Order: sequence, then C-alpha cells, then structure tokens
Amino acid sequence: MTVDALTDVAGVRVGHATRTGDGWLTGTTVVLAPEGGAVAAVDVRGGGPGTKETDALDPRNLVQRVEAIVLTGGSAYGLDAASGVMAWLEERGRGVRVGVDPAHVVPVVPAACVFDLGRGGDFRARPDAATGRAAVETAAASEPGARVPEGCVGAGTGAAVGPLKGGIGTASTVLDSGITVGALVVANAVGSAVDPGTGVLYGELFQGRVDYPEARVHEDARRHLAELAAENAPPPLNTTLAVVATDAVLSKAQAQKLAGTAHDGIARAVRPVHLLHDGDTVFALATGAQPLDAEHPLALNELLAAGADLVTRAIVRAVRAAESVAGPGGVWPSYGELYGGGVAKGGVAGGQ
Repeated sequence: MTVDALTDVAGVRVGHATRTGDGWLTGTTVVLAPEGGAVAAVDVRGGGPGTKETDALDPRNLVQRVEAIVLTGGSAYGLDAASGVMAWLEERGRGVRVGVDPAHVVPVVPAACVFDLGRGGDFRARPDAATGRAAVETAAASEPGARVPEGCVGAGTGAAVGPLKGGIGTASTVLDSGITVGALVVANAVGSAVDPGTGVLYGELFQGRVDYPEARVHEDARRHLAELAAENAPPPLNTTLAVVATDAVLSKAQAQKLAGTAHDGIARAVRPVHLLHDGDTVFALATGAQPLDAEHPLALNELLAAGADLVTRAIVRAVRAAESVAGPGGVWPSYGELYGGGVAKGGVAGGQ
C-alpha cells in the first residue's frame, strides 16, 4: 500500500521538528536514507541559495552516497541543524569511512535552507543542532512507508508563497516499470502559486480537470490580499526546496539530471521562479533497489518526467495543506481560507 509520499520509496524516512509560539515560526525536516546511504545529487538555480555540502554531490567528486538530507528554516543560521544530524549519524557509525576503525566516519549531510527569519516575531528564533537531531530522531523512529505530515510543519513551518502561507507537501507514483518515484517540497517562494486572473493554483492546471473559484470569491481574495500588502511589507527573500527520491539504480550524473529536470516542476507551480532572492534547490536520492530497463531507451526519461510532475503536485499539496498564520511577524492567509468556500466544480470562474 502506498501513501502518496516520499516515504513510498522503500527505506526512505522523513522527520520534522517544528517550533512555534514565543517568537518562533520555523523548523527542520530531515530525509533519512536507508542505512548505507543513497546516491545523491543536487541542482541549485535560485540566485540566493543557502546550502551546505552541496559541492560534495558533484559527480566529479569523491562522495558517492549520503545518509541524510536536511531542509531547514532559519536562513543560513539554520544550516547548523545539519550538525545535529551529523552527530546522530556518527554515533551510529553511518558516514564515509576514513579509517580502519568502523567508528571513524564522516557523515556527509547536504543541507539547504529557506528564509523565514522573524516570521514568528523573533529574528533570533531559528533552528540549531538540537532541532536537526530532533528531526532525524523522528525520522528514524517512524515506520517504513509512514505518512508524512504536510502543511505548516518542519522546514515549512514559517514558509510563504508570495502573499500566502506555504509549507511542506509530498507526492509519489509508481511507474509502469515498477520503479517508485517520490518528491517532498518546502514551498516558500517569492513568486505566486495562484493565477491572478482566476484564482486557480498554477500547479493544478497540469493535473487535468480544474475546479475554478467563483468570480466573487476570487475578487474577495484579491481585495483581502491587497489590503494585507498595504499593511505588511515582508522582505522578498524566499526559497523553494525539494527532494526527489527513487528506488532506481542511478549514477551520480543521472541523479543530477533528475534534480535538474525536477526544477521544471517548480516552474509549473510558481511564477516567477528562480529569482535573485530565491535559493531554489533540488536534491535527488537514488536507493538503487530497482535497475532501469536496459532494453527500454526511454526509461530514464520517464523517471525524469515523473520527478518534475511530482514536484508540481507536491507544491500544490503544500499550499492546500497550509494553515493561516497571523502574529507579530506578519500575516499570511492560507489558500484554503481565501478560496475554500466558493468553488464552481469543474467550471470556469464567472462563466469565463
């Protein structure tokens, strides 16, 4: 049985650590690979990335497999969360062996951050090593194939997509070949996920039949957002992060291509994207349990296309799962609050 989440890739676990209240609105999410690690790669396209250990994932470099990926709030400060994950892995002898003693390992823990500083009211409230440890412990304690909490949790706790509340979303599929692909996204973009003309989510335009909001609902939402924009002027500093995982056998170069193609999924769901103030980063993990069909020349292409499709769907789920936030750090209404009550099923807004 699948749960339509990144954890449908056998052996992959996800854990969140969430901090809210008393000035906090942030958190960390850890994607934990099966013991022994997974082939990993990354593609960074935003103009303002905050990352750690991404150079190690270059196909030309030494490291072949990693044990965990960290997605975190707190901007560059929050990258300290990876230190807690490293310590947890070292205690279990998981990492790159650097000596004859099995305990002599260096865990390579790539990480990327989103900007959410001050969104809970306290600029200094951000994830640290203890937050990272809490997230990886949650991941390790989860059951195989467990459902993944979505919305305002983990690294998505303080996320925003344009003027709306963002968060965590995830999705998966099983290809005709039997290969499983999953994606997990932290939706936190400068751009918008909503078509300004209709109020429909851009990402849903790629998923078949669309439920368009009624014209009056859309106008009310636009009016409300305009009023908030006049009151709030949050800095345009954001980032969308994603992890795309598969049980396929991939080389590091193939995994890097998967990470790069998956960025198309962000571009379908958020407009504009990859801006100077974004740090858009996609990681790819391949556990190597299922070989690609050598007699099927398009097998890799199908996997690449699925990765992009799942990132789009995960962003839609993140925006739909998010809940409104109003506090000392700002006001971010949810898409559900603005549009949830007035949808013309299967129709077009206002008879357009």
